[in-house]
Amino acid sequence: MKMTISTIRYLAGIAAFALPWATYAQVCTVTSVHDGDTMRLLCPSQKKSAPVRLERIDAPEIGQAAGIASRDFLRALCPVGTQARLSRHGRDRYGRTLGDVDCGHGSVQETMLRHGYAWVYPTFTAERALVDMQGEAKAGRRGLWALPAPVAPWEYRKRGRDL
Repeated sequence: MKMTISTIRYLAGIAAFALPWATYAQVCTVTSVHDGDTMRLLCPSQKKSAPVRLERIDAPEIGQAAGIASRDFLRALCPVGTQARLSRHGRDRYGRTLGDVDCGHGSVQETMLRHGYAWVYPTFTAERALVDMQGEAKAGRRGLWALPAPVAPWEYRKRGRDL
């Protein structure tokens, strides 16, 4: 098939438009863990560490029941200095990178769900595998599911952190 100059330009334009939003992975270094779904990573393309919000999950806030336990579990999964594989998926409204992270033992988000230290983020409830992981942790009363009445982080935030 013979491509015309206009076809080549058209395809190049599509590629140039799509590339900034494409998912890509890079190996970064964990510099800190703020809570159960936010950490700072230093990536080769950066001069200083940047916040990364773990996509697809929502962990208890620090002031919330199980918040410290959730943060400490993430710190154990991804200790400071650990190499972490980051797959970026854009930015949230606070400017944090949204992404999936693997600190050498598989998906951090899936591990947090399986052990009961996070909820599936509401916009991702169609991902059956994630909901099943959360359900298994709940049935096994693991992590936050051992609490008498766990409150989802989005409900906690909505109520003004007065729980």
